[in-house]
Amino acid sequence: MCGRFALYTPLGPVMDRYFGMQDAAQGEPRYNVAPGTAIHILQADAHGRPWLGTCHWGFRPPGAGEDAPRPINARAEKVATRPYFRGAFARHRCLVPADGWYEWRQTPQGRQPYYITLRDPGEAEVIFLAGIHAPGTGGEDGGCAVITEPARGPLSAIHPRQPLALDPHCLRAWLDPGITDRQALRARIRPLDPGRLVIRPVDPRVNRAGEEGPDLIRERQREPSAS
Repeated sequence: MCGRFALYTPLGPVMDRYFGMQDAAQGEPRYNVAPGTAIHILQADAHGRPWLGTCHWGFRPPGAGEDAPRPINARAEKVATRPYFRGAFARHRCLVPADGWYEWRQTPQGRQPYYITLRDPGEAEVIFLAGIHAPGTGGEDGGCAVITEPARGPLSAIHPRQPLALDPHCLRAWLDPGITDRQALRARIRPLDPGRLVIRPVDPRVNRAGEEGPDLIRERQREPSAS
């Protein structure tokens, strides 16, 4: 799944590198982005031009009542067919930029968080997570959700699912409003090679949504075993 992530790389140079956007907002560094907060998303207008904005992390489609659920994730296996998501999948796909995300593994000592990030990030480079968003109605933000898929490679040892991270070469295809068919889209996109990622245990302080700062993503040193 994806229930927490980090974004600290300035987005201006990233958006210029991948989309030729010269005036993208920088944003403040965040090392513990939690659901229910405003996050940056990249979407495309009706003509396919990308633009960067903010969106509530928690999806609710137009027409849903105030008591309707606001899921933060949508499964890749069902996002194109489930009524709650399929309209957004066809017409309102988005990208969520992140430097990395957190997953948790249950251990005898409790839930151990792990940070997953690029092994060798290039200049002005982040991970782009596939998402869907809902246009706001009545002055209310419709929100967004990160798409998840079965975990790939070494990630499966931490958690059975992961966010759908996209290969940089297919970002524009994901945003293309002219592609509404699931099979046509699947033929155009590729997931990020899991070999480009590194996994490291980090401080359990990240379990608390109020914690912030670069210390959260530093590798946690294993305590020496008792002799």
